[in-house]
Amino acid sequence: MLNGLTTVRFYAPDMEAAKRWYTELLGLPPYFDTPDYMEFRIGDYQHELGFVHSSHAGTELSMTPAPDTTGPAGSLVYWHVDDVPAALDRLVAMGAKEHDPPIDRGQGFITASVADPWGNLLGLMYNPHYLSILAAMKESS
Repeated sequence: MLNGLTTVRFYAPDMEAAKRWYTELLGLPPYFDTPDYMEFRIGDYQHELGFVHSSHAGTELSMTPAPDTTGPAGSLVYWHVDDVPAALDRLVAMGAKEHDPPIDRGQGFITASVADPWGNLLGLMYNPHYLSILAAMKESS
């Protein structure tokens, strides 16, 4: 039924600031960029990371209900990184706030998370399963 991640979307009250911050983090500009919505394609599978201007929370453009909290809310999506502590340090140096410190979950899985400057939660994970799937896909191509 669920075939794969398509788009993760965050809110940002200042789209230009969010664009600068995430362009620096990701090392590439958004491939789709309007004043109200932008998307980056990132990672090994070109997953989409989108941003909706906060003024559209709860509208048709956001495709989600307005958040009913002033703090971090919603789902926490983890992105594979090769080095969780180093990625966490970089994000904090860029102005993110640590949400969860690095935690060894066992069997090689390590997680951490931050809140970006707009309160969106960004999960970091070293995930051996991700790496084995990626390696298998590369072998078959």
